[in-house]
Parts: sequence; C-alpha cells; structure tokens
Amino acid sequence: MDIRRTRIRDLRKALDTKHISATELCSEYFSRIEAVDGRLQSYITVTKEKAFEMAAEAQKLIDSGKGTELTGIPIAVKDNICTDGVKTTCSSRMLENFVPPYDATVIENLKREGYVLLGKTSMDEFAMGGSNQTSAFAKTANPYDLERVPGGSSGGSAAAVSASLAPCALGSDTGGSIRQPAAFCGVTGIKPTYGRVSRYGLVAFASSLDQIGPIANSAEDCAILLNTLCSHDEHDATSARVTVPDFTEKLGQPINSMKIAMPKEFFADEIDNEVREAVLEAAKSLEAKGAKLVECSMPSLKYAIPAYYLIACAEAASNLSRFDGIKYGYRGEGATLEELIRDSRTKGFGEEVKRRILLGNYALSSGYYDAYYKKALALKQEIIKEYNELYDTADVILTPTAPTVAYKIGAQDNDPVKMYLADICTVTVNIAGLPAINTTCGYDKAGMPIGMSLVGKRFDETTILQLADAFEREFTPVLPKL
Repeated sequence: MDIRRTRIRDLRKALDTKHISATELCSEYFSRIEAVDGRLQSYITVTKEKAFEMAAEAQKLIDSGKGTELTGIPIAVKDNICTDGVKTTCSSRMLENFVPPYDATVIENLKREGYVLLGKTSMDEFAMGGSNQTSAFAKTANPYDLERVPGGSSGGSAAAVSASLAPCALGSDTGGSIRQPAAFCGVTGIKPTYGRVSRYGLVAFASSLDQIGPIANSAEDCAILLNTLCSHDEHDATSARVTVPDFTEKLGQPINSMKIAMPKEFFADEIDNEVREAVLEAAKSLEAKGAKLVECSMPSLKYAIPAYYLIACAEAASNLSRFDGIKYGYRGEGATLEELIRDSRTKGFGEEVKRRILLGNYALSSGYYDAYYKKALALKQEIIKEYNELYDTADVILTPTAPTVAYKIGAQDNDPVKMYLADICTVTVNIAGLPAINTTCGYDKAGMPIGMSLVGKRFDETTILQLADAFEREFTPVLPKL
C-alpha cells in the first residue's frame, strides 16, 4: 500500500475492507521510518515493539466490528506529552531518562479508540524555540530541503507527517508551535481554543498559553482527531466545560456567507513578498467561492512579541523551577544543596531554555514586575479586546502563518531576537486563547511551502476547519522528494 500522504479516511477504508491489516499498516510506516528518518531525525524514540502489540489489539477490535475512526491508525506523539512506560524527554538532558508512570489525558482518549503509537517526535527543548534545533537529541531537518529547519517547537511531528513517517501526529502550541512547523513542512495543523483539549500530562512551558493539537495531511484529518482529543477533564483546572461538537459536521458545506477579516498589519513590509502574494491569492480564491473579504486593522500587533515573551518566559521560569536535580530528572554534583541545584540546572538545560528562565525571572523580580510583566498582562487584555471587535464584523481572520518560508539551519543561531520576531503572525492567537489552523496555500521559487492561518472565534473550530477544507479541496499539494 502506498502510504505517502495517505489520509485517515483512506487508511480507515483499507483497514475496514481488509485491504491491509493493522499490523501490516504499522509495518509499512516503520519501513518508511527506517529508510528515511536517519536523514530527517523526526523521532527521538521509536516504539516498534509496543506499536505491533497495539496494532494486534486494534485488529481484534476491527475484526469484531467494534473499531472506530482511529482504531489501528498509527500516530506519532510530540515528546512533551506523557506516555505511560515510554520515555518523555522534552528533548532535554534534564529528562533524558524520564519514563512517565501515567498517560496524558489525550493519550488515554486515543487508547480508548485503539490507536497505534509509532513513537515520540523531536521538538525544541521544553518547547522553547522555532527551529527544532534546540533539541538535545535529534535536530530535525525539513523534508522539502534537508538544509532548512522544519520549524518548531513541534518540528518533529510536522516533519514526520510531511515525509509520510506518520499519517498524523500530536503537537503542542504555545506561540505558534503547531502552526509554524506545519507551514514550514507543508502540512495542516490546528491549535484548538485554550481549554478545549486537556493539558493534563503535557509538560508545561507556559500554562496560560499551551495547548495540544493535531498535525495531519488535511483539515478533515485534523477534525477527525479533534473528535477524540477534545473532552472535559477533571484533572485539568483550565479544561473548559463546553459541548464537544462533531468537528467534521461543516466540512464540504458552502462558504458563500462567510466574512473573512484581513488585518493590514499582518501584510506589512515585514512579510516576505512571496508569502504575502501567496496568501493574498488564496484569499482571492476563497472570495471566488462566495466569501466576503473585510479589510481591518489590529494596532496592538506591534506590541505582541514583547507581551508574549514576557508572559511566556515568566511562566516558564515558574514551571521549570521544579527541575532541580532532587525530585527527578538530571542530577548534578555538589557538596551543598545550592551547588547540587546549580550543577543540575547548568548541565541539564540547554542555552535557549536558560535564556528564557533568566528573562522570566528578571520580569518577575522586585522592581521590574510592574514595569514589564504587569504591562504585558494589560496588553493581553487589549489584544483580546481587538480580536473581539474584529469578530463583530467577521467570522474568521486570515493571515500568513509565518513571515517567511523555512530558513537555512543555523541562520538564526546567533540572533535569538530575530527568531522571536518570526513569531509575529502566531503569538496573538495564544495570548487571546483562540483557535487557529494552518494550511498550505502555495510554494516559493525554491519550492518551499507557504502557509496561511485561519483564526476563529473561541470554541468555533468547526468554522475554520470548514474554510480550510474548502480551500484544500481545490489545492494540489507538492510532496517532498525525500
């Protein structure tokens, strides 16, 4: 069976008609992983033995007629999502040998469906980065050009799906970490509304911004995955008590009554010309289908990056304080408690993680809290207010996902500020807690994918999935040659 960019519905049909068994399908993906991932490095841990056990159990469900949409479907999981009995490293020396004794809620939900775990994918260390090059173990490459980054922090998941090393994968998104790598790797990825998917079992970066979501080959596949991932969870205090709809219900419906806002700030000079042109062309194609384009403005965008990094780094400094070499994780050396903690954190954390901890502690320190962190929280409210005003006249907001296509590996290693500024198109969505989806809308002259982002109202994932699906039905993707 040809598994290159095969969608879930086609895998489901093949499994249910006995064209292929769950174990045979599993074998196809591991053959592909063994042939390709040595060059790509999208996985940190490959769970081959466990996967075949899960596939055998899934096949029993299929044979008994009790299979569901995801029964027997192989899925990759970002390595900051806890998996019982399988290493969860967060791509950090600090958690190099950490094996969780429990599953994240999203993993429990998938297990009930009979999914198959292919392995844990590489990421930027503790989800801090936009290149997947801060990983301590596997610095993933872009399937379209091995000399370019796949994006981050969910770069391993996006690259694995793009290169057909998994039909779909889980990622996490704190400031664009699902959408940006999905854009760089030419696949579809959705960040759900904050609180829509349980964060229980997700190793925290910034608790008020983090959200788990799927990366797949289409909006339809993302919708299928969301049907299983979303649920209220008593283990997560931020889990929303809202009805979970069928996220596939609007797929294929016309979009001729939809209003799409396009804030002018997202199409300014900072956006690469080829990216801007591709997104504007995509907007015209949606307009041709009957949607109405609405010009608008979002003045607070110029403050988004400093507000985001102050909030995110402050929360990261707090969350990562638990890694001290005493309770669990990497344990350093030292004659005193202070020396032990210092040595553990110095050797256990990478440079980018240390940078963000220092920035966060500085913003929270006495004398600077009011000047920095408190103002960032005020800006958060202003950004939420501006989004609410935009939704008074529009159903969806359309922007580029990233200001450029994937850049060369090492191009931003010595300029972290430049890397932070590359998040300008994505961070406001996390600050406001909104849902957003990336889908590929074109390619530049070098053949690198260009992504556009559709941002929806809170808990209205179905509308952005409908719009992304409408575009994808007439867009022909170019597959990587890897």
